[in-house]
Amino acid sequence: MAHLHPFKAWRPAPENVEEIACVPYDVINVNEARTLAKGKPNSFLHVIRPEIDLPEDIDPYDGAVYEKGAENLSQLLSDNILQQEEEPCIYIYRLIWKGSPQTGIFSCVPVQDYNDEVILKHELTRPKKEDDRTRHITTQQAHAEPVMITFKDDDKIQQLIEGAVQEDPLYDFVASDGVTHQLWKVQKTTPFEEVFEDIPKLYIADGHHRCKSASRAAAEERGKNDNHTGTEEYNFFPAVVFPMSDMRILSYNRIVHDIPDDFLSQLGERFELRKDADPKPSQKGDLSIYIDGAWYGTTLPVTENPNSVEKLDVHRLQEFLLDPMLDITDPRRDKNISFVGGIRGTGELERLVDEGEAGMAISMYPTSIEELIEVSDEGLLMPPKSTWFEPKLRSGLLVHTF
Repeated sequence: MAHLHPFKAWRPAPENVEEIACVPYDVINVNEARTLAKGKPNSFLHVIRPEIDLPEDIDPYDGAVYEKGAENLSQLLSDNILQQEEEPCIYIYRLIWKGSPQTGIFSCVPVQDYNDEVILKHELTRPKKEDDRTRHITTQQAHAEPVMITFKDDDKIQQLIEGAVQEDPLYDFVASDGVTHQLWKVQKTTPFEEVFEDIPKLYIADGHHRCKSASRAAAEERGKNDNHTGTEEYNFFPAVVFPMSDMRILSYNRIVHDIPDDFLSQLGERFELRKDADPKPSQKGDLSIYIDGAWYGTTLPVTENPNSVEKLDVHRLQEFLLDPMLDITDPRRDKNISFVGGIRGTGELERLVDEGEAGMAISMYPTSIEELIEVSDEGLLMPPKSTWFEPKLRSGLLVHTF
């Protein structure tokens, strides 16, 4: 069964929320973070991207980066820029993007649920990134950003959510990307906690490294605490839990930096190419490939009697094109391939090729939430960068300290 853990969040005053809230750490690079935080001393980017306050040539894994993040968070707390709730609460968090609402429950969840696979993963994590996030958590003594989690729709939960949003929200603002963010506080948390005990599984949507790092951080803190009971706040981490029907996944596209001079001809020998294709594939199994200044469409083969992973377009791309034709056997580590979130559009793919940063771009059909659930339930793992969830949660709205 799944569990919610109400917590005493640190949060901005409503009049300051737009100044503080920011995009997650992993959707922008350090230069973009510097630009977004310029002239905004209270932006939460100073906590989750503290390297922006240090010399430009600093190693992002330098100890000074982690210490700066802890210092910046401590400053926000001591200056009352963020203020802590008096009692543990949960929250209803709604994002509205392009007219469509997505509404979930913002709470903490137990590390033990992750360790016991009540919270299921669908991707591998990279040790270096785990190390980085774990060090951020332990140095700040806080979980600065929530994980995005989903669950199979439940009528009782939906009724509780609808009942909680009848009052005016604590926050209601439109971010610079046009997404509306609304937040309601729920002080009577018991009904939510009880109904989640009937939910057998939760599924990580976005935030695998934050989950794993929360687990590692909890283990470190437990090792330092001779009086560990399991109720300490380091045993819980923040998440926004959405019904799967509300989840929206965009494509996660690929670029290949170096290709053979005659690669278009090689593609034509192996695949049936359709010239002047739409840059966005219209159905599962189709690809659009940008090469030599033009878009080509094709359809991927599929393994006979495939399992849930082998059905995925990202797996079929790997099996039938990237591995056999370009010797990209491990896309997680191969420097000849990079990934471009679908939010950046196919124009970004064209630019990268036209300006010589890539030899070829591949536009994918989005993975579905049903495919993610199927893979997770079977205990399998997706290839890297299989899903791009949109809209993104805003960081700095609620912070969990321990």
